[in-house]
Amino acid sequence: MSSVLRPPAAGQDAPAAGQYRPISTHLAIAPPVSVVIPAMNEAENLPYVFKTLPDWIHEVVLVDGNSTDDTVAVARELWPEVKVVKQHGKGKGDALITGFEACTGDIVVMIDADGSADGNEIVSYVSALVSGADFAKGSRFANGGGTDDMTFIRKLGNWALCSIVNRKFGARYTDLCYGYNAFWRHCLDKIDLDCTGFEVETLMNIRVVKAGLKVQEIPSYEYLRIHGASNLRAVRDGFRVLRVILGERSNRRALRRRAHHSPLLDSRRGEVS
Repeated sequence: MSSVLRPPAAGQDAPAAGQYRPISTHLAIAPPVSVVIPAMNEAENLPYVFKTLPDWIHEVVLVDGNSTDDTVAVARELWPEVKVVKQHGKGKGDALITGFEACTGDIVVMIDADGSADGNEIVSYVSALVSGADFAKGSRFANGGGTDDMTFIRKLGNWALCSIVNRKFGARYTDLCYGYNAFWRHCLDKIDLDCTGFEVETLMNIRVVKAGLKVQEIPSYEYLRIHGASNLRAVRDGFRVLRVILGERSNRRALRRRAHHSPLLDSRRGEVS
């Protein structure tokens, strides 16, 4: 697995050009990073999204959900090298799967197009991955995270659903329904996504645990959508997520056996086994 690289000390040979991507004066990474942004009629929000994206990322994949505004044109103006992929199906899950298939980077980051997420946090996700995690999961409720965009009812629902997943699958999540995540591309072979709707995020969180992948939660701050209205409906979408949870078979016995033979990851660092 690729790792974090640091500039050579005095007297050491410098790495070949293009071997790593500088992040700061003290840190660089070797694996290319792809950022997937599903978007439909988000032309007004994209400037806020793109201005926070690090310039060291390998590629931006915009999945256009048949927008009727200038979403694609704005994306190309903001990031001339953006890879635009047309979504032929419907739903966020379908858009993400389409975007994942178009990625060429070793690391894939998924981020929303409504301006609620800060692209500057990507370095934290990537750092977790190159340090040994398979899946870096954003959490608004981990220490250091937060949200401006959840009502009390949504917070209560998220807590209840998260508790069910933790109990049923042996996870230790603090957040369940959040769309800011990153992972090594090889993880897609092990979680076999087959969900086209908004519930895809929950399905990913469940299947990475079932696959025995190393998960680390990353504190993340969610801001209010800048323009437009969200399509989320707390009660309706909560029941859809619950159906996904109940539809997945638990493998707690296997998880217990694995935990018995190897130490759990340190939950104090936000990691989940």
